[in-house]
Amino acid sequence: MSEISIIGAGGFTGKELLGLLARHPKYKAVHVTSDKLAGKSLSEVFPDLVSPKDLIFKKHEDEVPKGSLVVLAVPNDASLELAPKFLDKGHKVIDLSGVYRLHNQEKFETNYKLKHTSFSLTDKAVFGIPEIFRDKLKGADFVSNPGCFSTSVILALYLLGNLRKEIKPRIVADCKSGISGAGGRVEDGGFSFNGVYENFRAYKILSHQHEPEIQEYCFSGSGLPEPEILFVPHLLPVYRGILSTIYLEANSENLPFLETLTENSKSEPFIRIRKTPEEIDLAKVQHTNFLDISLRQRGKNITIVSALDNLMKGAASQALQNINLMLNEQETLGLLS
Repeated sequence: MSEISIIGAGGFTGKELLGLLARHPKYKAVHVTSDKLAGKSLSEVFPDLVSPKDLIFKKHEDEVPKGSLVVLAVPNDASLELAPKFLDKGHKVIDLSGVYRLHNQEKFETNYKLKHTSFSLTDKAVFGIPEIFRDKLKGADFVSNPGCFSTSVILALYLLGNLRKEIKPRIVADCKSGISGAGGRVEDGGFSFNGVYENFRAYKILSHQHEPEIQEYCFSGSGLPEPEILFVPHLLPVYRGILSTIYLEANSENLPFLETLTENSKSEPFIRIRKTPEEIDLAKVQHTNFLDISLRQRGKNITIVSALDNLMKGAASQALQNINLMLNEQETLGLLS
């Protein structure tokens, strides 16, 4: 059994990953940390989890078992400090923060409001979307897991393949998220129950940290310059799930966008192409590692709709998909029944 250490296991994503690992045939969680929960047992904190109930939460600073793969499920500033330390000690590391995703330091520091102290490591990190970087992820030592909004938009555009050159380089991404994907870890800023119940609103308009991430990766491998991205997230009064509506304008009419999307997704185990965009909804993807996509054309106008579970394909299950590749296991192991 391969051993997994989760730093920051007391949060939403940490809990989801623990649940996935409990059912995984080849991995086991051997070390979990939370400075707030240190000393408490896993069964005390998460009584609904099947196993491993004998684990005790440690502090972030406590020694991690030698040879274990380390998952960083901590805030950006903590990942900035911890990732270099674990890599120096020879651990494989997968980081769920946004610290090592962007290759433009100025964009990172502007969007994350954080001084980057180990920017050279960004070039060593593989961006963790398997459908794009599968070959680089196999056996990788350091992976930067993508953002949830980013995954829903980047993949929808990437799977258009060569037709991306037929898109005018101004893309509008109108995205809706449940509170667990939009900052619901704290009871402030309108993310409390009272703030979302019977309510709906946009937030971080044209200033969300995932916007430059979408811009950098959505045309990966195409040779095209980065497009202009107008990204506006909205907060849904639900717990989990992201639905993204993406507006494009093509250079000409009658191009086979849906056919191309379908063809490029045939070999992808976690991409499901629906016949119509009206078939896309959160209930179909919640608690799964699937990304559902469809689109409609009218003349030169194209509307893509995609949906995923922000805690799964947007975080924990995509991390497990990446771990499978990092450890040279079958990519779908523990993710498809």
